[in-house]
Amino acid sequence: MDLELSGQCALVTGASKGIGRAVAEVLAEEGVGQLHLAARNRDELSALAARLHAQHGTRVEIHALDLAVRSAPVALAGAVGELDILVNNAGAIPAGSLLDIDAERWRQAWDLKVFGYIDLSREVYRAMRSRGRGVIVNVIGMAGERPLAGYIAGSSGNAALMAFTRALGGAAADDGLRVVAVNPGLVATERLVAILSARAEQEFGDATRWRDLLRHQPFARAATPREVADVVAFLASRRASYVSGTVVTIDAGAAQRNFSY
Repeated sequence: MDLELSGQCALVTGASKGIGRAVAEVLAEEGVGQLHLAARNRDELSALAARLHAQHGTRVEIHALDLAVRSAPVALAGAVGELDILVNNAGAIPAGSLLDIDAERWRQAWDLKVFGYIDLSREVYRAMRSRGRGVIVNVIGMAGERPLAGYIAGSSGNAALMAFTRALGGAAADDGLRVVAVNPGLVATERLVAILSARAEQEFGDATRWRDLLRHQPFARAATPREVADVVAFLASRRASYVSGTVVTIDAGAAQRNFSY
């Protein structure tokens, strides 16, 4: 299926690894002409940019910055210029209960994952509205659908971003725009593998057995970053031109099973 992304301009945040890197790879494969990649690690962004240009001829510009800094979303939006697609993906909120996560740590996490998404969307939406076209895709997470006390900051933040997506996406068509989101379940990113490897070392005495900890997941595994990225690319494309205000779950049905993440 041709996603009709050829020649478009996209910005992906949190692009140096995991889901963000996979999204950048898929967009380049699908013919996006100009990619802007944002993350804190300049070296990883540079390596990815060089590879995507060599493999697909994509023009890639990198932006090494911390979107948790209040001024960063405005600066980034100004630097990238006119966009067809924004993929908000930067940020990871720490696990812990209400008493585990103090006020400063909670606010720092939300400055990146919650307010970072909102502030960047505001700037990009304003520019997209002036042209009457554009798509914003928010990569959120399943904890917003299945809130857990042991991941209270993340559950609350994800739920807020789900509401943000649905509210803005419901009105966006009046401006010629679309706003959508995906909620991945467990995804085999470097971060998850590191966490599970540490658990496997504790439980089995063998870090390489981390996959055994996923045996109760659907298909006895986590999703791959590419499986999430393919859905993101579709939602960002003209093939999904009547989809807005929607949050797509990517968890192989895990939310319908009787176990928690």
